[in-house]
Amino acid sequence: MKANLRSRLFSSITIAGVFFFIASSILTSEPYLLMLTAAQLIFVPLMLQLLLETKRKHIIFNWIAMLSIFLLQVIPSITGQMVLAFIYMILTFFVACYGLKRFFQRGFTNWAEISIDIGMMYLFVGGLWFFAYIAGIDTGFSPLITWLTAIHFHYSAFLLPISLGFFGRLHDSTWYRLIVPIILAGHMLVAIGISFSPLLEFISVLLYIFAIYTLIVLAYRTRFHSHLQTILIRLSFSALGITILFSLLYATNNSFGLWFVSIDFMLKFHGLFNCLIFGMLGVLGWVLVPPETKQDVWNFPVSQIRGTLKGAGKQHPGLVDELSDFVDIKTLPKTIVHFYENTDQYRLFASVKWATWFKPFAVCYKLISLKLQQLNLPISSKRTEMTYKIRAVDQTLDGRENPRAWIRQVKENTVFVAIYSQHETEGRAYMNIALPLPYSSMVGILQLDAIDGALILSSEGESDSGIYLAAGKALFKLPLSEHFLINETSAGILTAHHKMRIFGMPFLHIDYTINQK
Repeated sequence: MKANLRSRLFSSITIAGVFFFIASSILTSEPYLLMLTAAQLIFVPLMLQLLLETKRKHIIFNWIAMLSIFLLQVIPSITGQMVLAFIYMILTFFVACYGLKRFFQRGFTNWAEISIDIGMMYLFVGGLWFFAYIAGIDTGFSPLITWLTAIHFHYSAFLLPISLGFFGRLHDSTWYRLIVPIILAGHMLVAIGISFSPLLEFISVLLYIFAIYTLIVLAYRTRFHSHLQTILIRLSFSALGITILFSLLYATNNSFGLWFVSIDFMLKFHGLFNCLIFGMLGVLGWVLVPPETKQDVWNFPVSQIRGTLKGAGKQHPGLVDELSDFVDIKTLPKTIVHFYENTDQYRLFASVKWATWFKPFAVCYKLISLKLQQLNLPISSKRTEMTYKIRAVDQTLDGRENPRAWIRQVKENTVFVAIYSQHETEGRAYMNIALPLPYSSMVGILQLDAIDGALILSSEGESDSGIYLAAGKALFKLPLSEHFLINETSAGILTAHHKMRIFGMPFLHIDYTINQK
């Protein structure tokens, strides 16, 4: 803990930031401006040192950005100030790019890391508003409001999501996963409300209050790495519980004309609380012992085929060679086992049912899928036969073990081109399915389980399970999930129910009937 504290607090970046901040404090004519200066020179650089590998180029870039913030207090020229603010804005842009890169390397998984990604991206918005303030750009608001928006995106939209992400590395629960999206979206909703709708601003603040107080409760139930870190982080989050009440009073005044709260009052109390207690104590708390990420690195094989199917060869009898590689087949009906190992001996009938709310999107996508001949499902729910063929695929082109393509059609149109393979992680075999798309591939990693005589295939299982998008070297987890339930209804006849969700909301249900020829 002491080593971390020394390495971060006494790094060249931190020492330079503190020195520039003290010098700025002496030179500034408006003390309230120092709240943003403290974030730019001390809090943001300290947090970035916890997230980025410190290299010489990072140190130099940070020095240039911090020097630019300090020189703003010295250089009277408007053009010079614009150049300096632009340099700082470039720093925030690169931070946002790094956050975006982190997100695309992982995707929609692990709310703690998503919170950190979004916080880094929000910092660029703060940089834009800061540049607008220095450059005197007409944003439709007064210069003070423009400055307040800049400070909002440095504290509430950068420091809070990063702190929330670090906290999520220590604590994970249903409540945590609920409040993270509320807090991340709350910044934009409040900003939109301030711009266009006081009522929306009021509602957004109420949601924000719920999330903040839930976070405070969770913080008091979580074990931290040290007693000192416990005190600092809990005080930091508790400060938000006080300052958010000031925001509620301000929003209530804007919406209903009650409880007048002035900008001056917000600066003195809301701003100082956020700066001194939330900002300073929170940053110090995480600097003591930065939590390590719990994000697993995916090492499973991914198909290298992109665009159209390549390397399809001779006919193959089944989707798998041995279903017993995936699951204990002793409790399964023989027909289910036989279907997967001898798929070409069965006929397939399907009824596609789109969720009502999703139908407009399905119709629009149909115009694209007809050209792609991939993921080209019917819009109608009418029961129809899907004809198909299974072809072996050149392993040297695909890159996975023993791949084979299941090509399904409805009349003359191709519905699916899915290349099946398998891999093993920690002693468990997963079905590894790739659907080639332009310049990319959708990858479904399914876990198989035999329960009560039925076979379940799900992307919501353990370890590698999930639906991903592979593009180049990036593997991006999508906010999609799928669940298959396969039963034998009578001798030689199977039914399968395929359900898909997006962001947890059902949008597609396909009922299959599978008859032995």
